Amino acid sequence: MGKHFVSSSHKERFISMMIEDDMSPSDSERASLFYIITGNDDLYRKRRFIYDPSEHCIRDCLDDANVDFSLGMRSLIRLGFNLYNGWSDRYTTPMSLLDSLDSRNLLLAGNAIMIRFNRSLPAEFVD
Repeated sequence: MGKHFVSSSHKERFISMMIEDDMSPSDSERASLFYIITGNDDLYRKRRFIYDPSEHCIRDCLDDANVDFSLGMRSLIRLGFNLYNGWSDRYTTPMSLLDSLDSRNLLLAGNAIMIRFNRSLPAEFVD
């Protein structure tokens, strides 16, 4: 599964989350979620609020008073959850998810969608 990593640390963090979760390399649902979490520094720092590797499940974090997510980070989390298991709420629409993202996070979101649906990324985007 080819991926475009936004940095070398993104790739390292992605591999680390795969190993910690004992994720199958063919698990495109989990890969798309991990790709988003590990590609954004803020989400990666807060990953324990987002995903529980011991239970292999997402956490109900969007209304958790113990963690603060910006609007853009909430959009990435919603997208990751939706790609992971179809989760949605009233904000999980293409316009509301993508409108708040800057260029870097929009690229991250687009690549995660390609990963989830097992689509090849253009050659110039593959690490």
